Amino acid sequence: MSMEKLSTGIEGLDELLNGGIPKGHVVAVVGSFGTGKTTFGMQFLYEGLKNGEKGMFFSLEEDVESILETARSFGWDLQSYMENNMLSIIKSDPGQAGEALRRIDEMKKVIEQFGVQRFVLDSASLLEMTFDSRQEARMKLFEMARMVKSAGATGIFTAEADTTNPDYSRDGIVEYTADGVIRLTYEISGGEVQLSVRVVKMRRTSHSRTRKPYEITDSGIVVKTQSEVF
Repeated sequence: MSMEKLSTGIEGLDELLNGGIPKGHVVAVVGSFGTGKTTFGMQFLYEGLKNGEKGMFFSLEEDVESILETARSFGWDLQSYMENNMLSIIKSDPGQAGEALRRIDEMKKVIEQFGVQRFVLDSASLLEMTFDSRQEARMKLFEMARMVKSAGATGIFTAEADTTNPDYSRDGIVEYTADGVIRLTYEISGGEVQLSVRVVKMRRTSHSRTRKPYEITDSGIVVKTQSEVF
């Protein structure tokens, strides 16, 4: 039996994923500042919206208008999807988000009632900071991932990379709660910034582990699968 996959909407990335993200997975997108994590989440939601899939963007960083403005800069009219009840954008400060996670069943009910099929949390790193211990943060993130999946949605959790080791998230927690991990990194060579992406893991499906360069263009992220990282 073949596994149903959802297109990320990111040119080239679906090729690395052998068709897209498996439906019902929660995937961590880990990267340093400026690597396009938020853009990745919006592009994933927009692809679903174009295909009639309802989305929810749970933001702990940017406010709603900033998210809409960023989307417009890429040519994505998220405002109209909000007006048509296809998209919900929720802005919460980390403290409030932590309290919301303590009422996980209520969040699940909201997602189910809205009919969310694609869910983005931006970012898990800020959420982790609201808990008293690493163990509690890990448990609550695991519960949130389980809640998203049990509600029938496919999720993207963005996370900040560790400044000393960009191959891992800042707290090293989100990787263990997710079904898949995609790492966005950058290197400076000759005064130029080179961005690269690698699918580190994706449970229950084959995928490429090759690191490939990508660009953040006027129409979103584009992975250059025919090029190599130097």
